[in-house]
This record gives sequence, structure tokens and C-alpha cells, in this order.
Amino acid sequence: MSNVAKPSSSAGLNAWLNYLEHLHHSAIDMGLDRIKQVANRLELTTTSAQVFTVAGTNGKGSTVRYLETILQEDGYSTGVYISPHLHHYAERVRINTKQLSEAEHVQAFAAIEAARGDVSLTYFEFGTLAALWLMKQQPLDAWILEVGLGGRLDAVNIVDADVALLTSIGIDHIGFLGDDRTGIAREKAGIFRAERPAICGEPEFPQEVADAALENGVLLQQVGIDFHYRMAGAGVWHFHNQDTVLNNLPLPQLPLPNAATAIAALAASNLPISDKAIRAGLEKAREPGRLQLLEASANRPVDTLLDVAHNPHAANYLVQALLNLFPQRPIYAVVGMLQDKDIRGTLSALAPAVKQWYFASLREARGAAAEQLAEQAPVQATVAGCFASVEQAYQHALQDALTMQDTQPLVLVCGSFYTVGKIPTTE
Repeated sequence: MSNVAKPSSSAGLNAWLNYLEHLHHSAIDMGLDRIKQVANRLELTTTSAQVFTVAGTNGKGSTVRYLETILQEDGYSTGVYISPHLHHYAERVRINTKQLSEAEHVQAFAAIEAARGDVSLTYFEFGTLAALWLMKQQPLDAWILEVGLGGRLDAVNIVDADVALLTSIGIDHIGFLGDDRTGIAREKAGIFRAERPAICGEPEFPQEVADAALENGVLLQQVGIDFHYRMAGAGVWHFHNQDTVLNNLPLPQLPLPNAATAIAALAASNLPISDKAIRAGLEKAREPGRLQLLEASANRPVDTLLDVAHNPHAANYLVQALLNLFPQRPIYAVVGMLQDKDIRGTLSALAPAVKQWYFASLREARGAAAEQLAEQAPVQATVAGCFASVEQAYQHALQDALTMQDTQPLVLVCGSFYTVGKIPTTE
């Protein structure tokens, strides 16, 4: 039981977040029984909106953004729930692309607190219920829910998805999901529902999991089998499935596989989508912390690229993007990671693109020390130093990139949401 006093309904958001952090005996407590009790009391699991639930090791955030942006372009009203946030908790909920005020979040927390009684909830479970409560207050056409961890036992899975999306499968969170792709795929496929579409953008989806889904009546659609996409020249690509053909689509800034997955999901939904909205949505979709370029300025003398890549799968994609978007540019990498991630594998994946490394300690729970990263860096890596904070590492990287007089140097900040979130994006 928490020893932090329950905030009043007039308390600020930080007071409530502090309360949530101390409410439950552990940060992660897999299972849906407790959260369902509270959700049922408030009737939070049912809605007339079309529900899109997005799971995957990587690519969830960009897929959510594609869904939201395209739906908005066609005039639909949307509610979005994501996690974690980069800078501010309010980033986790968007209504029609806008963040809500701190007072609105506090109102939602107070409603959940009043309803939960003696049911103990984790920070994420409490926040998920609050997000659903906020979306229930609005007449929305679509709910877009991002899974936090896994799928089957994740808090958002208390709501039945009308369309489930699975972006990718990688080895991550092995303490909760297992250490093999088949077991992880099975956990993530827990968001699938019988007689409803499930869109799988993972090209190597385990066959036994696919067979089980089909046997259980899931309307499974797999990339490369039921829907397809391919590049078609400079800056354009094609998409098609059994009913839809879209040629010469604009190449988006965010990852293309996730764009194809989102389009397939929209085509399978009950919301008609125009070709015009798809094209406009692809052009406009942006996501903070995903290949986010901060151009040099008075306070930032070198171009900086932010990316939350924190496992080998995401790091491999990031390296390919660096080679395609920033060829020949020397890259100074500021990296901070959590200690339960595959540090060695992630650094090895990044190594081909990095000239010099700046390792930063993360002060958050589970944060790895900079020295721990350095110990697991590739043997040939040039390590400029280990730093007590991301901010210190970033300032040293900026200075070195300037003094070495390279042509068009680029400072890359990656390794965790916590790492990227410490870099200011405005002057």
C-alpha cells in the first residue's frame, strides 16, 4: 500500500503522478483481473468508436501516427493513447491530435481513484484507465490504442479491438514475454479477436501462431500474403491488397512498412477512407523522437537527429535510414540505455554508422551506467567518454563535432525514450 498521501482533486498533475508511482508494489504486474474490475465499474471497455489496437516490438508509435493522421484528413474524430511519453505526461493522450490540459488529466485520475476502491493498480494501469475515461467523454469515431508491453496481458487489451495491428516481432522484454520469437508473437497476438481483422506487418510471423489465429476465427491479413507494398521509383511506392490498389503514393518520413500496415488496417475497418486522405496523411505524418531532425541553430551548433531506437531490430532500421538519408556524414552518437535491454546487440547494430561514441548514464529506474555501455561496445568502437548524464554527453558531442572540422557532422541521440526526452527540441 502506498505511503504517499492521496492528492486532492485540486492537486497538480505532478502530485498525482507521484501518487501513481507509489500506489502498487511493482512497476509492472502482468494480468487483467484488477484493471478489469475498475474498468467495468466505469463502463470503460465499450465504445461506439472503431477501436484500433497496435502492438509490436518496434513501429507502434509511427503506425499510430499514420492511422491518426489519415483518419483526420478524412474528417474523422480520433482519440489516441500512447506510451511512454518523451517530455510531458500529457503527450500520452490526444483528442483530435491535441494534447489535453493538466487539469483534464487530474480530473480523469480523480475519477479512477474514486472508482477503484481497494483495487491496487500500477502506474500504467491507472494511466490507461484514465486515458479511456478521457476518450469516453468525447464523441469520437476512432480510438487508437498503443500496447505498452506484449499484448495479451497488457492493460489496453481490456478493450476489444475492432482492428488489431501487429507491426513487428523482436527479442525484447524477455523477462515478461520470453526469449524466442514464437513465444513473443503469441503474446502480441493476444490482442487479436475472433471474427475481426488482424493486420500483421511482420514479414516473418511464425506460422504456428498464424495457424492458431486462423483456427480461432481471426481474420488475419499478413504482409506479403494478403497485402503488399513496394518502392516504385524515386519518392513513390505502391500498395495493394485484394480490394485496394494505390499507386505512386508519396514516400513518408516515418518507416514505410508501418505505413503499409496502417493502410491495410484502415482498409479493413468500418470507416471508409479516401485515396486523397491516405496521400495527404502520408505526407503529413510526423512523430517526435523518430528520425526527428533538429537543424543547427544558435544554441545547437550541429544538426542533431533524435531516435528512440532501443533494441537491435530498431537499431538496424536506424542505421539503414542514416545511410540513406545522411550518406557520408560523420556521426557522433550519444547513447543512454536501460540495463534490461540488449545493449551489446544494439550497439553492434549501430556501429557501422557511428564515428565516435558518447555514453551517458540514465538516472531512471533500470537505467544503465555509461560504463556498462562502454564495456559492451564493439571492440573497434572509438569511445569519447562516459558521462554522468545525457545532457553532458550531448554537449561534449556537439563540441567535438565542431572542433574536428568534419564536413556536415551529425549528432545522433538514441537508445531510449528517456535519452531522447532529455534533449530540448525548441530554442
